[in-house]
Amino acid sequence: MSDLRGRLRGLVHDLAEGERSRLNPRYVYGRLNDWGRRVVDARVWESRLLRQVAGALCVVLAVLIVIVPFDLTEQLLFSAVFLVVSLYLRRFVGTLVTLLLIGLSMLASTRYLYWRFTETLTVESSLDLFLGTGLLLAEVYAWLVLMIGFVQTIWPLRRKPVPMPDDVSTWPSVAILIPSYNEPLSVVRPTVMAALAQDWPRDRLKVYILDDGRREEFREFAELVGVTHITRDNNRHAKAGNINQALPKTEGELVAIFDCDHIPNRSFLQMTVGQFLVDPKLAMVQTPHHFLSPDPFERNLGVFRAMPNEGALFYGLVQDGNDLWNATFFCGSCAILRRDMLLEVGGIAVETVTEDAHTALKLHRRGYNTAYIGITQAAGLATESLSAHVGQRIRWARGMAQIFRIDNPLLGPGLNLAQRLCYINAMLHFFYGLPRLVFLTSPLAYFFFEAHIIAAPSVLIAAYALPHLIHANIANSRMQGKHRHSFWAEVYETALAWYIFVPTTLAVINPKLGTFNVTAKGGVVERDYFDWKIATPYVALLALNLIGLIVGLGRLFIWNTHEAGTVILNLLWTIYNLMMLGATLGVAFETRQIRRSWRVRSRLPAMVQLPNGRTIACETEDYSEGGVALALGREMALPLGTEVTLTLYRGDRAYPFPVKVVYSKGEALRLQFHELSLDDYRALVAATFSRGDAWQEWLPQEETDRPLRGLAEIFKFSIEGMRRFAESALLAWRLRQARPRFKELM
Repeated sequence: MSDLRGRLRGLVHDLAEGERSRLNPRYVYGRLNDWGRRVVDARVWESRLLRQVAGALCVVLAVLIVIVPFDLTEQLLFSAVFLVVSLYLRRFVGTLVTLLLIGLSMLASTRYLYWRFTETLTVESSLDLFLGTGLLLAEVYAWLVLMIGFVQTIWPLRRKPVPMPDDVSTWPSVAILIPSYNEPLSVVRPTVMAALAQDWPRDRLKVYILDDGRREEFREFAELVGVTHITRDNNRHAKAGNINQALPKTEGELVAIFDCDHIPNRSFLQMTVGQFLVDPKLAMVQTPHHFLSPDPFERNLGVFRAMPNEGALFYGLVQDGNDLWNATFFCGSCAILRRDMLLEVGGIAVETVTEDAHTALKLHRRGYNTAYIGITQAAGLATESLSAHVGQRIRWARGMAQIFRIDNPLLGPGLNLAQRLCYINAMLHFFYGLPRLVFLTSPLAYFFFEAHIIAAPSVLIAAYALPHLIHANIANSRMQGKHRHSFWAEVYETALAWYIFVPTTLAVINPKLGTFNVTAKGGVVERDYFDWKIATPYVALLALNLIGLIVGLGRLFIWNTHEAGTVILNLLWTIYNLMMLGATLGVAFETRQIRRSWRVRSRLPAMVQLPNGRTIACETEDYSEGGVALALGREMALPLGTEVTLTLYRGDRAYPFPVKVVYSKGEALRLQFHELSLDDYRALVAATFSRGDAWQEWLPQEETDRPLRGLAEIFKFSIEGMRRFAESALLAWRLRQARPRFKELM
């Protein structure tokens, strides 16, 4: 008894010791933090034997975690432990922690899918079987994309440029090809000027305009600036055919290709060509596609440069992940290829409408290497409207489905396993149309038909499904957070699901179905309007889900009250779908965009010379082909229309331009260029768009993604989208009602 009293006194003493006590929560938490830091320290894993033993144990443990059956209480406890570990680990930085979070997500998702196959397939009717199988197949698709995506991007390479040798005589010759079809000369002109401004020996650089529109003004412009104008008497195979027809007529060991709206930095060749000098098997170097104008999602939702755009994930993470596996995709522009290797595979691929990715696949099958340098070296124009954006994505989806059908990367020679997985994941991505439609309508099966498409109690479904969803979001946020905010992938897929479902299905059945469409650039949106034609599928899905929500509330409070859990689960699912559809309707409301020359925000040194000879040193806030905005650093009021001289600088070079004042207030001054001569225009491009650092300040600041904040963003845009839709619908109804009276007055 005395011994027990002594132990109790010791326990009380320990508790009274405060933060030094081993029983104090702060002390325990601190020790856990120290242990965690030691575990994630890479030096711990330098022992090869330790890594092998740990790997074997992990495989055995992973199989057990996936297949061991749990009852509800055990599954809830298991999920809670997994979640606590995941939330604890995400506090640390480092690749090892990222790998652990990926591992937890893979285990939770695979366990969910295993449970779905082994415990939830008992059905009571043929309808349950049909709809339940459809949902399960959609989930298998999502699981495949998730798993292969983790492998694809598990360790981004982040390749650095190889410096060019000092001996310029060893530099290879380069042909820059600029294909064009129906774009105006105003779009093509800056690209040509920037190509001519490359930091490259003049005798080793030639620029070609490949004019499939066969326009006289292009021929005259090419002759005026000293580039070669190439045409052909047909438009077979569109852009791919245009390039292939021109290859025999051009000179250069390397071939750089730019879409006619992509303005290259003067440093593009020096940033990319060095790779070819150190790797004789290198066939292609790709750089990011960057856009100085907003795409429809950014413009219509008002998030331009406030968050990553749709392409940021691919060019910010996926391509760097591909590069690790020697599976970098050719993207049709902002890339440079070795001529002899390109000709060896027959030039640019013409069998599919995604000629760029198919060309890279052919190069990889021959055993050649590709590389990706994730430093922005060019900028172009995004699609101006949602309808144009959808049309472009339809072409991409159909082309990927064509490759899947006629040159499947899982089959055929030349590729290693990792390359096959990278290619197949890119193709699988464009088959999300049907699975996304299944997810958008699955809860309606219960509300409308009382179909039980998952044969399990609602609480058990939640216990298995929520860990799968939560851990996937945590891992993806960790990997993708700088390049895509959480839940935005669902918005993009919702907007495109209906439109890519049919083309991808038809392309798998018959790859020759469909036609090639050119993505127009440089257009305008003259007024605000709701695009009813493109939004029809969204409106239909919104109506179905709203009806489902009403029916579900009836089932919850009036009938089927004995299945309250199932009703609530489906109601939450429906509300989530309504959020995604609401945000998509916001994108379908086209906002006015009449600017033809886009302003680029950049702080550049400048000087303004007034008519009296006085000079003011200042810096730019933004610039465009039409004018410049300046921050003077002092208050000054200049009369509108005053003609002054603006000098911009690039290194030691000074470029003076005649301009006039169009706005002057406080420290802000806006200047408009006069009609620029050819030499002045060449100087403007050299001082602005083709600068080596032109797009570095332009890129959005990276910030850590927070999934709940991402969900809040979607909710906000969903409410706004539904408001815009309601106003547009009311306006359309009033116009319809007024039409008969208008006809009577006429």
